[in-house]
Amino acid sequence: MKIARRLQDLAQSDIRRMTRECERVGGINLGQGICDLPTPPLVREGAIKAIRENRSTYSFAEGAPELREAIARKLARDNGLKADPGTEICVTVGASGAYACAIHALLDPGDGIVLFEPYYGYHLNAAIVAGLMPQFATLQPPDFALDEAALEKAITPQTRAVVVCTPSNPSGKMFSRAELQSLARVANKHDLLIITDEIYEYIRYDGREHVSPASFARDRTVTIMGLSKTFSITGWRLGYAVAPEPFTKAITLVNDLDYVCAPTPLQLGAAAGFDAPKSYFDELQSSYQHKRDLICDALTRANLPPIVPQGAYYVLADCSGLGFRTARDAAMHVLEKTRVASVPGSAFYRGETGEKLLRFCFAKDDAVLEEACQRLRAR
Repeated sequence: MKIARRLQDLAQSDIRRMTRECERVGGINLGQGICDLPTPPLVREGAIKAIRENRSTYSFAEGAPELREAIARKLARDNGLKADPGTEICVTVGASGAYACAIHALLDPGDGIVLFEPYYGYHLNAAIVAGLMPQFATLQPPDFALDEAALEKAITPQTRAVVVCTPSNPSGKMFSRAELQSLARVANKHDLLIITDEIYEYIRYDGREHVSPASFARDRTVTIMGLSKTFSITGWRLGYAVAPEPFTKAITLVNDLDYVCAPTPLQLGAAAGFDAPKSYFDELQSSYQHKRDLICDALTRANLPPIVPQGAYYVLADCSGLGFRTARDAAMHVLEKTRVASVPGSAFYRGETGEKLLRFCFAKDDAVLEEACQRLRAR
């Protein structure tokens, strides 16, 4: 028996590999974005209540009505987007499930899909498994500005879609209104689908606003959001896609075929979370900003200069001063010396730029993060 050709050149990412290496040495894992912070009581108790009430059967393929209605209210309040909860929202098994359903529902094998580099490896590899042709527009550190000419250069006659992650994993880049207007111009000019990943929308710093790309190109955008990071429930696997009705209908069909539905009692718990007061989201931002500043200070002292993120809970650090040929060697050196795990930048780049970077995740309890920073400072 043979393995499918579409998997021939794929392997589990360095993110997962470094988690295993971290466990081997009993280290602190700042590699994988696990987010092991406590789940808000409102969300936790909402799911427990649903379980006690035996609300454990299938939901609709597009999700429980209570959650879709809560999402619609949240979109209007926080994103300035109007969406019909009955026809334009599909709840999925994580944001990754929304992405997989969208590319299988709306694109064909052989279609080109543009990724901004540095990219999140799942966006790339899931596209490859779907038979798509990855294309790349490289954003230059430290500001990772979207250059309209560079984006145009990445587009070919085969290009059908472009993926934008804001706030970005791994760079923490948040795209400005002007940059997203540029993206919309290019997408309109070339009739491209825009697929977003906005999972980190509530984790942002220094008073920055999150701007959804659909604000400028609603009729050609699939907005992908999720609940894992906002409510610290990465293991619950809940996300959602928002798109014009014909797109959502196709995405829901694939969601039904591949996943049937997201877990019903967990959907109901997450729906309760949207009733959290504004103070919860304000505290989320201030808490993560403290963690960001803590890790950036430690990296600076460890001769690993950080590219200070604007959002999300990752930071890229320059490891070229360590003198290693590859980022993987540098990551293993840091792990062995400090027992703190990171991810090689080569997991997010095709070329040499990635060999000069490490990615650290700071979604950790303060005490754990303090210990990791102390180890890095003492390197």
